[in-house]
Amino acid sequence: MTSPRKAVLVIGAGDATGGAVARRFAREGYIACVTRRNAEKLDPLLAQIRAEGGQAHGFGSDARVEAEMVKLVQDIERDIAPIEVAVFNIGANVRFPITETTTRVYTKVWEMACLGGFLMGRETARVMLPRGRGTIIFTGATASLRGREGFAAFAGAKHALRALAQSMARELWPKGIHVAHPIIDGAIDTEFIRSNFPQRYALKDQDGILNPDHIAEAYWQLHCQPRDAWTHEPDLRPWMETW
Repeated sequence: MTSPRKAVLVIGAGDATGGAVARRFAREGYIACVTRRNAEKLDPLLAQIRAEGGQAHGFGSDARVEAEMVKLVQDIERDIAPIEVAVFNIGANVRFPITETTTRVYTKVWEMACLGGFLMGRETARVMLPRGRGTIIFTGATASLRGREGFAAFAGAKHALRALAQSMARELWPKGIHVAHPIIDGAIDTEFIRSNFPQRYALKDQDGILNPDHIAEAYWQLHCQPRDAWTHEPDLRPWMETW
């Protein structure tokens, strides 16, 4: 008997965490449905998943646009497979002094880091609820817990995303849907960190920055948790991170 088809939706499947999450679930037989605003940037990830024997579909979509998110979920459910897991992984990290933070910047960061999460969470909850199961994961950050100088826009949006995740967990856990909000506290092994923070990136050899594959493994383990021992907010950080 063949296993039922099931999909993992990753919103913000970049070259680090989002891509690693998609690959990890694809190795378990999930059909990876990955999105970025520029669909062409997904080609290397799709090729990698397929080369490893997995199935993958890429979508160019803007998580901030309600109609696009509604259509994305409907299309996956109709044409590919039921969405068993949904991961919201849009970053939106910017730094501006408060006097230089424009309304446009503040609004855009909130739309990317919070509104998009709400739209994904709402739409995937709608299709998961009738089945009575599913996992919804929102990627959090240090800024989800506390603000810092220069990060008023980012911290405000990440605080709001955390509140959304908590509210959804309270509502959906009793209905069989596991909502989680992992806090990623530390630099991640990305090209951005390598190019802009070389001294920090040098700590990679000492396990001083987060490996995206290890984050993805934690997300897989969250999905596999039994209902009597669900976790809502784990924190992942390198051993040398101060906290």
